[in-house]
Amino acid sequence: MQEFLAVARPTSSDIPNPAAAALPASARPPLRQRIDAAWRLPEPDCVPPLVAAARVDGAMQARIRELAHGLVAGLRTRRSRSSGVDALMKEFSLSSQEGVALMCLAEALLRVPDKATADRLIRDKLARGDWRAHLGQSPSLFVNAATWGLLITGRLVSTSSAEGLSSALTRLLARGGEPLIRKGMDLAMRMLGEQFVTGRDIDEALERGRTAEKRGYRYSFDMLGEAAMTAQDAARYYAAYESAIHAIGKAAAGRGVIDGNGISVKLSALHPRYVWSQRERLDAELLPRLKALCLLARRYDIGLNIDAEETDRLDLSLDLLEALALDPELAGWAGLGFVVQAYQKRAPFVLDFIIDLARRSGRRLMLRLVKGAYWDAEIKRAQIDGMAGYPVYTRKVYTDVSYLACAKKLLAARDAIYPQFATHNAHSLAAIFHLAGEHYADGDYEFQCLHGMGEPLYDQIVGHAERHRMVRIYAPVGSHETLLAYLVRRLLENGANTSFVNRIVDERVPVEELIADPVEQAAPLGGAPHPRIVLPADLFGALRANSAGHDLASEAVRARIAAALATSAATPFSAGPILADGGANLAGAQPVRNPADHTEIVGHVAEASAHEVAHALAAAGATAPEWAVCPAASRSDALIRAATLFEREADTLLALA
Repeated sequence: MQEFLAVARPTSSDIPNPAAAALPASARPPLRQRIDAAWRLPEPDCVPPLVAAARVDGAMQARIRELAHGLVAGLRTRRSRSSGVDALMKEFSLSSQEGVALMCLAEALLRVPDKATADRLIRDKLARGDWRAHLGQSPSLFVNAATWGLLITGRLVSTSSAEGLSSALTRLLARGGEPLIRKGMDLAMRMLGEQFVTGRDIDEALERGRTAEKRGYRYSFDMLGEAAMTAQDAARYYAAYESAIHAIGKAAAGRGVIDGNGISVKLSALHPRYVWSQRERLDAELLPRLKALCLLARRYDIGLNIDAEETDRLDLSLDLLEALALDPELAGWAGLGFVVQAYQKRAPFVLDFIIDLARRSGRRLMLRLVKGAYWDAEIKRAQIDGMAGYPVYTRKVYTDVSYLACAKKLLAARDAIYPQFATHNAHSLAAIFHLAGEHYADGDYEFQCLHGMGEPLYDQIVGHAERHRMVRIYAPVGSHETLLAYLVRRLLENGANTSFVNRIVDERVPVEELIADPVEQAAPLGGAPHPRIVLPADLFGALRANSAGHDLASEAVRARIAAALATSAATPFSAGPILADGGANLAGAQPVRNPADHTEIVGHVAEASAHEVAHALAAAGATAPEWAVCPAASRSDALIRAATLFEREADTLLALA
């Protein structure tokens, strides 16, 4: 079929391909360039060096294994006294139908727009669960109470059938039954949420935390709230952080950043446009807000940690951290902190940058090393966006190896960094314990855990005569309305069958398996990715290639597109109707100006005349019978060829657009 509009320009051999052209030297420091490059490293390139960096000798392995074994044995002995969440993970694991139903319900209720939809969702997810099978199976009162509630709710909603509700249930619902069910679900979610949240507000959280503080724990409080959607959201979150710093600081009573409680701040909560494309706006609007909170924390001499978020926000967070670290008004304050996720391929290079920043700024920075809480989202987003690879490791064991390699790097830089190791894994804990050496004093390093999940493990560390180490609890604070997104992340993270928190309560998993050395497990794999997680380009298998995306959060990609823009500006483009005989009529072409800059002429376009349109339609009509009998496979091949050409010329087309 003839098209009647085309772009006529010099042949591809006459124009340099900006995608293939060498990039100009970046103005960014080398350490930041290494961070950006590591984002796209394939796992076979980055895992083997980590394995080598994390490896320890046989004597150290034996000491780590002995401590890890003792911790796991002690943890299982304490299982009857463990948190309700541990018991819930065992009873309603994500491998059971009921566990999946709970997960779906909790996740979906976050976005249910109206009560009628909520009622249908509850009926769908609860009616088919075999809740009776779970009654009395757990020693936890928490689980049994939750099960009774789910059984009753399930019975009420399961009476619905293809023919409709029974007359009795119809009468019950008419008298307000479904609102009661909704209320029951609301109460169940609150009950579950209280296992994760220390208080509805900071005063309640501080009060509830006093018991654990007397046992030796310290806290880093987090005011619950996901990314701000509006300026009003951001102002509300800022006020909550400000109020919390005042309350935490007064309660700390000058104990300092190590012995006192601190706060964790999520930057996406402080600005509704916390994305790379708004960098200048963030410098003007977000940085002053963050600095004001830091100055307030400095006044009280408490710690403030910048929380980790999604991969494409890391670069922004590092810019803000650097600005704060070099700000003379914050000089002398040792409470500025940052969170690094070991599941990111960039983690070791991020640590290099932060250690260097600490030394350049002449201050000791706090650094919390976590394994990461957005793994599912990072994998799915890379697939949807058609990235070249994944920013995170596809195997859990690689993340554990990365964590150990990063821990060794931090322990070697304790002059510049106050390491904070956040883990619930007994082997990781034991490895850091021994890698750090026998001589310990508060302020050397600390462990961290999540409220409601890590205390049973760390009760064997805090206050122990020989093992004592400082442990800080990451403690969310917020109402039921702000809980669900955080709760879902925790359930996904710790309900997975690879999670230590999930496996520790399963007596069928041997202790030796729980404390296996991840370095020894990863070494034979050679960095091979998980076989069931294909690269984004191969997502559709033999059917077709996934479309390639453009990682605009990457400095290198932006530089490549900038080069394409420069090439485009110097290229004379013209467009006009393609005639049925194959020629192009460019007579009378008029300039097309850049709507953002009318002095710039993008190219010239000749509009089709009425005669040319009629001629094109007649030619198309004559070709229609031939196209109608064309096999579907041939049509598909034509579409694929067209898509391949668009993708090959993407930089040129983006520049034109």
